[in-house]
Amino acid sequence: MVMGTFAGCSDKEKGGSADGDTFVMTLYPEVAPITCENFEKLVSDGFYDGLTFHRVVEGFMAQGGDPNGNGTGGSAENIKGEFAQNGVENSLSHQRGIVSMARSSDMDSASSQFFICYADCSFLDGAYAAFGEITEGMEVIDSFLEVERVYGSDGDISSPTSPITISKAVMIEDDADGNPRVQ
Repeated sequence: MVMGTFAGCSDKEKGGSADGDTFVMTLYPEVAPITCENFEKLVSDGFYDGLTFHRVVEGFMAQGGDPNGNGTGGSAENIKGEFAQNGVENSLSHQRGIVSMARSSDMDSASSQFFICYADCSFLDGAYAAFGEITEGMEVIDSFLEVERVYGSDGDISSPTSPITISKAVMIEDDADGNPRVQ
């Protein structure tokens, strides 16, 4: 299980969560082994430390993990998309709290950007590699919605006006079933 520490905006008056708020993400390598291995490596290398959640869409998802901070960047290598449209069985449905990889129109373009679903997003099933779940601290992810946002390049009210920063992401002890976790 991989676990990371994620800090929101420290300005409570603007609706941000307090620095040091954390959540735990449990990874499911039996569902998406390539994706989980890549994510664990990036966490262990400190890749996510200091990055932001650059896209937050109410009723949909919060997206982060882009070193450019605007949805255009990624890590040094891309991975195979582990989802049905790309010939890979993936039984994890995009529901509230599910973590999945972002990608471009190229099915094998995922690298570091990920998103966390706020609601039933099962319309993404088969098209994106779901690989984990928020198992503790979903209220922290919900607090991202309290940060003022403006129209983003996606045409939605999605771009936070104050950074929602991942202060540090670390691997923690596996869960009772042996799944890696990130805090």
